[in-house]
Amino acid sequence: MQLRFDALDGHLAKTLAPLYVITSDEHLLALEASDKIRKSARSNGCSERDVLVVDRSFKWGELLAANQSQSLFGDKKLIELRIPTGKPGKDGGQALQNYTATLNPDNVTIISLPKLDWATQKAAWVATLQQSAVYIDIPLVERAHLPNWIGVRLAAQQQSADRQSLDFIADRVEGNLLAAHQEIQKLALLHPPGKLSFEQCHDAVLNVARYDVFKLNEAMLVGDTARLVRMMDGLKGEGEALPLVLWAVSEEIRTLLKLKSAAAQGRPIPALLKEYRIWGPRERLMEPALRRLSLATLEAALKDAAQVDKMVKGLRAKAFSGDAWDALLQLGLKVAHT
Repeated sequence: MQLRFDALDGHLAKTLAPLYVITSDEHLLALEASDKIRKSARSNGCSERDVLVVDRSFKWGELLAANQSQSLFGDKKLIELRIPTGKPGKDGGQALQNYTATLNPDNVTIISLPKLDWATQKAAWVATLQQSAVYIDIPLVERAHLPNWIGVRLAAQQQSADRQSLDFIADRVEGNLLAAHQEIQKLALLHPPGKLSFEQCHDAVLNVARYDVFKLNEAMLVGDTARLVRMMDGLKGEGEALPLVLWAVSEEIRTLLKLKSAAAQGRPIPALLKEYRIWGPRERLMEPALRRLSLATLEAALKDAAQVDKMVKGLRAKAFSGDAWDALLQLGLKVAHT
């Protein structure tokens, strides 16, 4: 049974299943989902808790033993199995399938996983869990949805803010949902219920954003130059490796150029995106970017990327002056602003 994160409260108000699977890279929301299930389990008599973490020394017999052993006081038991890598291996996959077939009705089990990659999602053990468990796949809160997410959290503590304030907070906490949660709680401590002014939000919220190098390409594709500049500065300030950032930008330009060249020969863009295994949020961004960017712009951008690579290696580049970070920013702006 698939269940959305926002439907978990309603589900737990009606019933408590013997097996839950939580898969997400959004650690705050995964933790909140686990906390809600734990609370419901305790109120339903699960007074004992076993926590198992799958690492190199883990033996899968420990999971089966925890399921079969009786609580010290004869009560129900909560079993938590955490698989940090999301890859239990061949023996683990079989053990998980066996586990679902021998669930102890007196116990409640929570299996926690990171977001599973495309190949792992096709594994037999995943299909078994999806069929046998309440399966909660929590997606990342993307930047475009972050202001609304913040607004909902503020409303839960009887506060609100206008769009300018929500965007300001989102800029300061992007990529760090746990910090966003903490900053929202801080606003509840500092100010009474009601509408928050921009000045109150500005003065209270720290700059705790954590930038993902691969999100930089997202800003470049949509032409969001302000976000691109902010993220480039953030990556530089966080000490991100410049060769990695350049590689990510160059690969995106190279992919755009291949797609644009093929489209110019009459091939349909949807088929090209499928061929290059581009899907999800990136797929939705790619087609507008291809319409906006010319073949000549992308060819020039790829040549500029080679010049930036020279600067990274300590060589002089004819196209740019200054340092390599500035040159990389100019390259990104060329693609974003065209």
